[in-house]
Amino acid sequence: MVEPSTADTSRKRIWGLNPNVFFLGIVSLLTDVSSEMIFTLVPLFLRNVLIAPFTIIGLIGGLSESVDAIFRIFSGWLSDRLGKRKPLAVLGYSISTIAKPFMYLASSWGAVLGIRFGDRVGKGVRSSSRDALIADSVSAEERGKGFGLHRAMDTFGAVLGLAIAAIIIYLVQGGELALSRETYQWLVLVGVVPAVLAVLVLLFFVRERRKPSSGDIGSQVGFKGGGGFDTRFKLFLAIMAVFTLGNSSDFFVILRAQNLGSSVIYVVLMLVLFNITYAATSLPAGMLSDRLGRRRVITLGWFIYALVYLGFAMASEMWQVWLLFACYGVYYGIVEGVARAFVADLVPEEKRGTAYGLYHGVVGLTLLPASLIAGWLWQAYSPAAPFYFGAGLAFIAMLGIMGLVRE
Repeated sequence: MVEPSTADTSRKRIWGLNPNVFFLGIVSLLTDVSSEMIFTLVPLFLRNVLIAPFTIIGLIGGLSESVDAIFRIFSGWLSDRLGKRKPLAVLGYSISTIAKPFMYLASSWGAVLGIRFGDRVGKGVRSSSRDALIADSVSAEERGKGFGLHRAMDTFGAVLGLAIAAIIIYLVQGGELALSRETYQWLVLVGVVPAVLAVLVLLFFVRERRKPSSGDIGSQVGFKGGGGFDTRFKLFLAIMAVFTLGNSSDFFVILRAQNLGSSVIYVVLMLVLFNITYAATSLPAGMLSDRLGRRRVITLGWFIYALVYLGFAMASEMWQVWLLFACYGVYYGIVEGVARAFVADLVPEEKRGTAYGLYHGVVGLTLLPASLIAGWLWQAYSPAAPFYFGAGLAFIAMLGIMGLVRE
């Protein structure tokens, strides 16, 4: 890969990386603070305040994932056609920011559905172009480190958001079991502030990277004759689909914790622990992938995931659940950023937006049947059954990536 353009190298590096990576990390950190405060508790808002049926809560959650995935595919392709990443990223973050304040006024599940739809459209529009912008801003030798840093900052935002939410809940309603409308409205009011700040950071501190010539693009990534998607990328997407089919919504992980005797406050604290280990692991995992190769690190992450899912299937003690949540964060930290860096390794630069759209689309669309399968297995067999299923598919995916996809 060619080095970033002169316009990029003239800027002072931050933590050894192009400033775009750092400032996009700040954008994601602020956005996650906002989203964790406003949307993580949407199921409780729907149930405790709006008295929505569980079927409606499931519909809103499932539809959100599908909408997100569809728009990621479209926006990635569009960013390649436009030859620009930043405008779509700004548009996506702005749509989500505009949608969030309306949760303050929401008084029916239909309104929540519409607002959540708008938020996920924004996420779908921004994600592929943002990932492509990160990949464009670093060399191949720094790609794992770049994505690792971004994921670490993003996840640290989740930790901050959950912590701030816990403080607000304590101050407004103390130890009450049900979420009140007043508490949720305070969460929305405070949560909108970091969302607005995220858009401002993106507008003023992130720069569009100037593209190299088409000849340079072809040579830097090793593609011949115009640079389409080769077999390695298609195989990787297929293997990701197999893995994701067993990686159902994390809602089932939360349900399993409750099923094993965890109180609501303990579940929230487990999520904080999960995000801390996720954030702490992301950067070292990305740097390790720069040295050892993405495929080996992804395989390691999937192996940890399989063990964690087996653990959730077999756990019987509370200390085991705490340990499993911590290890689950390690899996996320190892795989999330490295997999995105691997996508950039497998495709030519001018196709990266489309590639990230396809990657996110495959993962997002597969999550819907994965969650339906998990729900059926839970109800028809046992709460442990979805986790045995997920662990089995993870082992199959490990064999697939090591045997079929070369670096």
